[in-house]
Amino acid sequence: MKGIVFTEFLDLVEQKFGLDMVDKIITQSDLPSEGVYTSVGTYSFSEMLSLLQNLSSNTGIDIDTLLLVYAEHFFSVLKSSYPGLLNTYKDPIEMISSIENHIHVEVRKIYPDAELPTFVVKEKTENSLILIYNSSRAMHHFGLGLMNKTFEHFNSTATIVLEKIKEDGTEVKFIINKN
Repeated sequence: MKGIVFTEFLDLVEQKFGLDMVDKIITQSDLPSEGVYTSVGTYSFSEMLSLLQNLSSNTGIDIDTLLLVYAEHFFSVLKSSYPGLLNTYKDPIEMISSIENHIHVEVRKIYPDAELPTFVVKEKTENSLILIYNSSRAMHHFGLGLMNKTFEHFNSTATIVLEKIKEDGTEVKFIINKN
């Protein structure tokens, strides 16, 4: 997992819960990196999972909710770091439907060894989209948060239903209907 995901996560934890919480979850977690991350480094997903689990147990907030909030924070990072990418699109459905064939292609140019989830478009109309998410990491709520912020970015709203195809969350169907 790319280091930017870790550095931004710890920034969010500091903003929302304070530096003491950052220190606490790093100390409680099993981290081969010892909690020292660079944005361009690559780290084990198990470290993120450990950080998330410890943040959840210390705050009483479930992991899915933490991933949702983190995704909203991460979208603002993408917006400020890569405005040209967002400006390529005029509509949230168009942008979300291009995750696999455009956005992830651009991410791989910056981070060639990035391990990204896959998003397969099953059905698309002007106002709706059905996507299948696949990832061994089961971070579908991170994807949901990014989708929510995408609609907000375009001054639009949507109803997004998440249906687990596999109980462990490694395969999920997103049913998106623009309001």
